[in-house]
Amino acid sequence: MALDELRRRSRRDRYERLLPRTFRRVPNPEEVHLAREEQQRVRSVLASMATRQAELLLLRAEGFSYGELASALDLNPLSVGKLLSRALQTFRKEYLKKYGSE
Repeated sequence: MALDELRRRSRRDRYERLLPRTFRRVPNPEEVHLAREEQQRVRSVLASMATRQAELLLLRAEGFSYGELASALDLNPLSVGKLLSRALQTFRKEYLKKYGSE
């Protein structure tokens, strides 16, 4: 059964890659507006944070590993996890303070 599931996922992934973007669902104007609004909120919160914390969150969101974060921001590799955790905690706190529990 597990093998069948892996094959099914593999086929689905292959078909999704081949499927032209024109056939994929296009967001409606309200969804586009809400997404832009959320992006603006995130940018606002990041701008209010300490620069290093904002950079950590942005680079991590881009897929940087802990080692890459340490190199890029000149940090001790052993402290990246804790600093990232604190940055995320600060982000949550600031977001809730500005925008509530939405």
